[in-house]
Amino acid sequence: MAAEEESSPLLSSTSTNKSTTSTSTSHKRTVTTKRSVTSESTPLLSSSSATARYDGEVDEQDQDEATLTEPSPSDTPAAQSTKKARRWPSFIAMGILGVLIIVIIVLAFIVPEAVQEYAQQAAVIEPTNLALESITTNGVRARIQANFHLDGSRVTNDHVRRVGRATTWVAYQLESQQTKVDVRMPEYNNILLGSAIVPPLVVNLREGDVTSFDFVTEIMPGDVEGIRIIANEWLEGRLEQLRLNGEADLSIKSGIIPLGTHTVSESLVFEANKIPAIPQYNITRFNVEDGPMEGSMLADVSLSAFNEYPVELDIPELAFDILVPGCAISDPSILVAEAATKEVHVKPRSDVELEVKAVIRELPESLTTACPDSSSSPLDNLLRQYMHGEPASFFVRGSRHPDGDTPKWIADILSSVTVPVPFPGRTLDGLIRNFSLTDTHFTLPDPFADPDDPDSNPKVSGNILVTASLPSEMNFGIEVTNIRATADVLYKSKTMGKLNIRNWQKANSTRVEGKGDEGATLKIESQVIDAPLNITDSDVFSEVIQALLFGGETVRLRVKALVDIKVQTTLGNLILKEVPAEGKIPVKPLPKGSIGSIDPKVGSLRVLDTTSDSITLQALINVTNPTPYTAHVPYVNVHVLGNGTVLGSATVENLDITTGPNSNILVTAKWNPPMGGAHGRKIGRDLISQYLSGWNTSVTVKAHQDSIPGQRILCKALSRFNMTVAAPKLDLPGDTPEEKSHFIRDATFHFFSSTATFTLVSPLHYNTLYLDFVNATALYNHTDPIGQITYDLPFSAPPGKSQTPRLPVEWSIGSVGYDAVKRAIGGRLKLDAYANVDVRLGNWQESLWYRGTGIGASVQL
Repeated sequence: MAAEEESSPLLSSTSTNKSTTSTSTSHKRTVTTKRSVTSESTPLLSSSSATARYDGEVDEQDQDEATLTEPSPSDTPAAQSTKKARRWPSFIAMGILGVLIIVIIVLAFIVPEAVQEYAQQAAVIEPTNLALESITTNGVRARIQANFHLDGSRVTNDHVRRVGRATTWVAYQLESQQTKVDVRMPEYNNILLGSAIVPPLVVNLREGDVTSFDFVTEIMPGDVEGIRIIANEWLEGRLEQLRLNGEADLSIKSGIIPLGTHTVSESLVFEANKIPAIPQYNITRFNVEDGPMEGSMLADVSLSAFNEYPVELDIPELAFDILVPGCAISDPSILVAEAATKEVHVKPRSDVELEVKAVIRELPESLTTACPDSSSSPLDNLLRQYMHGEPASFFVRGSRHPDGDTPKWIADILSSVTVPVPFPGRTLDGLIRNFSLTDTHFTLPDPFADPDDPDSNPKVSGNILVTASLPSEMNFGIEVTNIRATADVLYKSKTMGKLNIRNWQKANSTRVEGKGDEGATLKIESQVIDAPLNITDSDVFSEVIQALLFGGETVRLRVKALVDIKVQTTLGNLILKEVPAEGKIPVKPLPKGSIGSIDPKVGSLRVLDTTSDSITLQALINVTNPTPYTAHVPYVNVHVLGNGTVLGSATVENLDITTGPNSNILVTAKWNPPMGGAHGRKIGRDLISQYLSGWNTSVTVKAHQDSIPGQRILCKALSRFNMTVAAPKLDLPGDTPEEKSHFIRDATFHFFSSTATFTLVSPLHYNTLYLDFVNATALYNHTDPIGQITYDLPFSAPPGKSQTPRLPVEWSIGSVGYDAVKRAIGGRLKLDAYANVDVRLGNWQESLWYRGTGIGASVQL
């Protein structure tokens, strides 16, 4: 072994090997272990990121690091607390051995200080094995094996080297008697750390001679408070160095010459990089299941670590408390479980396996209660760390009520020290396999809601179906009772909006066992009602609307969600927050030709207000919803267009649309052609004329920027699409569809008086229409004139059927139509009517034209 390695402490870190330099006097010596600049930056505790996963595999990088640096001793979370119980005796034993050998050499001679310097620099102690043979009621019996020799080449001063070699050649051997050594901590009020009984030792002093030591000593721990102080500072990273002071009354002789009894004091300084860190460990098995007692769970954990030191010992069965952090650092840790380990035999430089059984009896109220000024409890914080792949923080402490076979001194030490243990997290990105929404119902925003109110957004209702994978380590009963989620809704990888199911929705779950190697899954079903859907990108929303209207294929919206799940277990109700989930919402498109199948019909009309240019009216309309979706419309206003020109607007409020026929939909419309500009009035006049003439007319419905107040993004998207539908048909009295579509129902010609009366059917159910001027022509066989009617006296057309006054007829004598009238005296004939009419409704006046065909007319003398 190299010189640097031979001077290393038994339990020093493998990352740094420095020689030990010591100075001594006849009664007091100090040994200082120096650390390199590199080691000063080395953290006291190993990073939790280096801890292997518990899925049975170790990252290749971790394996490489383990090969290069060799992991720390075989401590595991359950056994880490025992580290103080076996490492500090190790320090004491090997430190005492080194101190005694050097002191024996120095005290053997009352010679110049050169001998002291030679002894300190040339001494090489090579520990070969440390085994704790047994644990007693007072301490431990340790077997120490080591080699000792002097190496003069390590002495830098030539004079010191020559004097030392000459002296040790003369007195080539020293022998000590049985000695008790007390080790104290000078910087901690000289607290006794431990004591050891060292048997008689014989040391060969000639350079090159190797002395092998193999002896058993009993090491007894000292003040538990001192051990606790050192351990806590070490665990918290505040222990930059540790100074130990060994004191003993040493009786020595050289050959048969007694050299007397001397009181010696030796100081050893261990710097941070020389103090072993918590070792790397791998959780090879982790399984949780329901316990035999109601309200309890059992955890079965297997851990492995590599013992890189020449230390052999048996760790007895030990009991521990498992704790988690409270709300704040200053809050006491919360006890959640009791654990016990099986007996473990630790072999030098080999893997160590540890079995841990833990029982969780109940969840303390302090664990599940929300922290001050927070909505999260300590349990929420712990689960959040775990589910996001971060190491969850646990603490392990020796049980205050151990098994009766555990020596009291071990229980006192273990229960006084709390060891932080990073538990490797597990990302749950693949936990939820599917997230879907079916039987969808949409609700448009409430225009009167505040901007921050959820009612100011469109809402979605439907059935949520979630399929979640159950981790293999979860073998306990679990039932989902409620879920909620916030989700990004995407279309073709672009975010359309956010779905916010912020209120808890009732749910139920069913466990489905996997087939073959597939793990079990949990099928979760819930019904969501009125979940706000906030549209954030109008362009993407427009693409979705276009695909629904014209694509002809199912539109699949992608959902990326964070799901909160309330679960019921043996221990009670738990909440898993922000579990990542991905899924799809299939949206069926409108069936081909469905726009035409809406088939709107006007049931009744009521005029609410009129001006010289506009009419405000209400209508009851019957339509058919050809889609598989239902909707609730609190308020929406759209523009009504004819030939691309805005002629008015229509408003619906508190409307519920169901699948199939929908009757008596109340629509408030405003006929206002000037909205379309200079040509608006003419286009509007022609549209009404065509409509009253029974022609197949259509109107276009288009959203605008204020269709839904406060929803500019949504309105912008909707305004890019026009929906052209057939103008609602008039529901006029009649026996046939053709008859129901005619405004002029019947006519009677009086031949001798040259007058005619007409039966009118008004589409208005509550208002009277006035005709101020009529200029009409009656035709026979569509082309032959019968006569001309001109009348400039106003008359009314009240709701329902009504008769016009006798209107004067100027016959077209000599025409084919006139001859047909004469032949029909006393009978009937079919005629057409072309008319220009000035109409008045309240304050509104307009000149319209009318074209009627197939009007039944009777001819009387």
